[in-house]
Amino acid sequence: MSIRVGILGYGNLGRGIECAVKQNADMELVAVFTRRDPATVKILHEGVKVYHVDEAVNMKNDIDVLILCGGSATDLPEQTKEYAKYFNVVDSFDTHARIPEHFEAVNESAVKNNKVALISVGWDPGMFSLNRLYANAILPNGSDYTFWGKGVSQGHSDAIRRVEGVADGKQYTVPVEDALRRVRAGENPKLTTREMHTRECYVVAKEGADKARIETEIKNMPNYFADYDTTVNFISEEELQANHSGIPHGGFVIRSGRTGWNEENNHIIEYSLKLDSNPEFTAAVIAAYARAAYRMSKEGMKGCKTVFDVAPAYLSPVSGEELRTHLL
Repeated sequence: MSIRVGILGYGNLGRGIECAVKQNADMELVAVFTRRDPATVKILHEGVKVYHVDEAVNMKNDIDVLILCGGSATDLPEQTKEYAKYFNVVDSFDTHARIPEHFEAVNESAVKNNKVALISVGWDPGMFSLNRLYANAILPNGSDYTFWGKGVSQGHSDAIRRVEGVADGKQYTVPVEDALRRVRAGENPKLTTREMHTRECYVVAKEGADKARIETEIKNMPNYFADYDTTVNFISEEELQANHSGIPHGGFVIRSGRTGWNEENNHIIEYSLKLDSNPEFTAAVIAAYARAAYRMSKEGMKGCKTVFDVAPAYLSPVSGEELRTHLL
């Protein structure tokens, strides 16, 4: 029997989920829900209907897992706890500082309604989180380092586009090579925000806009650029579309630690990702965890969970015997 999947929200992540469902033989797409006029939304699956979000609850008996593809700023804090009343759900909530409060709100809803809700699924939080946990458990005496990029930060790119006089723009987060070198060498350096990453901005200015003011405003923007060495490059719309239309990303999680009675031996654990498409890879992770949510629900589990609570075997479509034979 296939896992019946619903998608709520059909932007970059929603389209990625649709592709991921196609690649998983034990899943089928049942419905896509949108806040737009459904007649204007064209999806890739033939024969699968697009509905308005207001119709989602009416299909609670037709969907095993509803995947929520809204944004973390305003959508998911409300949507996840609401839809956990009716469905097993998975979201990609990625505001790290607010995960504890999001967990508590969603957990109350999911427990009350006997549903499984997996939150903060993706690559960070998500796969990077798991690797931080594994590395800390294995090397308790050590230091953690997370480097992001080189890749497009969608939130920072949006912040650029909100500056007066900007027609369009993209922002890349770039690890500082010397900082990476020192960490990989086992130096265990104490690094500031500025020492770990730089930010590269590619900006299309509106005709007649004050480029000097735009550059100053971007570089001094609190919470986004003020704490980083930031470069602002003004380019044409044609160059932006030709050279910066993709959404690549990636990064590194590194744990440097020591073992031995006198801490004489140094060890480096490193996990890295290089992604052509941030949303499509995030969607691929979410699809695996949708399988886990389905299985956990079938076993009678309920409440809010994170990637820390999911046994690896729940993610795979193959049997435990096959995993032991081929992957262990």
